[in-house]
Amino acid sequence: MFSAKVEQNQAYVIACGNEKGGTGKTTTSMHIAIALLNAGYRVATIDLDGRQKTLTRYIENRKNWSERYNLKLSIPTHEFIEPYKAETKTERDGNELAMFMAAVSRMEQTHDFVVIDTAGHDGYLMQLCHSIADTLISPLNDSYLDFDVLGQVDPQTGEVIRLSHYSGTVREARRKRRIADNGFLDWVIVRNRIATIHSRNSSAMISSLKSLSMKLGCRIADGISERVVFRELFPIGLTVLDDLEAATFGGKLNNSHLAARQEVRALISTLRLPIDEVGRKRAEARQKWLENADKPIDTMGLLAD
Repeated sequence: MFSAKVEQNQAYVIACGNEKGGTGKTTTSMHIAIALLNAGYRVATIDLDGRQKTLTRYIENRKNWSERYNLKLSIPTHEFIEPYKAETKTERDGNELAMFMAAVSRMEQTHDFVVIDTAGHDGYLMQLCHSIADTLISPLNDSYLDFDVLGQVDPQTGEVIRLSHYSGTVREARRKRRIADNGFLDWVIVRNRIATIHSRNSSAMISSLKSLSMKLGCRIADGISERVVFRELFPIGLTVLDDLEAATFGGKLNNSHLAARQEVRALISTLRLPIDEVGRKRAEARQKWLENADKPIDTMGLLAD
């Protein structure tokens, strides 16, 4: 794991995005944030799913558990974007953009990393978030039902024959990012809820993901297996990276807990997050996006045609 302090005057943005719900975006976001906090970095989180607010509740649960039992748990600076009720889509998008802009502006000069959890559906803020991210993490359940959000495959060969809407969204975000600051959005597709027993379906999924990565230039990483521990820890706001024996007052770690911790650490290592001179100059590109906030939504050029 890493431990050096990032010397920079703007935050590195990590977005967890996928147009399908239930893939583990919130669990992944929370564990990345806590890993970075525990390593000594200044971390902020933003919840863009203002209706579900799962990441917000996770962090609230963590605060409540910490205060109730006087625990010293690391907690990120957190904000969520409340859905704005308006008569027109333009008015709603404009106001939500202003709230998101304000949150990013408050955080980027005082934190090393900003971790953003997006909603499980396409939308204006999700597309904007993808455009300003430095690393995009797309958790994906190890199933062809979930793979379909990325691409359609030949049922016999498993080769990707057509890209789906979300893949097009990320490609467009990458294109606009390149125009803005010649930067590169590092896209990592994370296989979540992997079966503990290797199966024929799992082998086929790996083959299809490799085919997808060749078409999209994304990276593939193993994420979190299907484990009960993650569901058990949410109500008390803990992660497998915490000192669970101390935080649960003597509860013993079992092999599943230890394996889950190792999976999360391996994932974070695979992300290759910048802890040196790589990826420093990010604020100028975000500022270019945000300076357009006062322009009409349909002329901002942030959304795919």
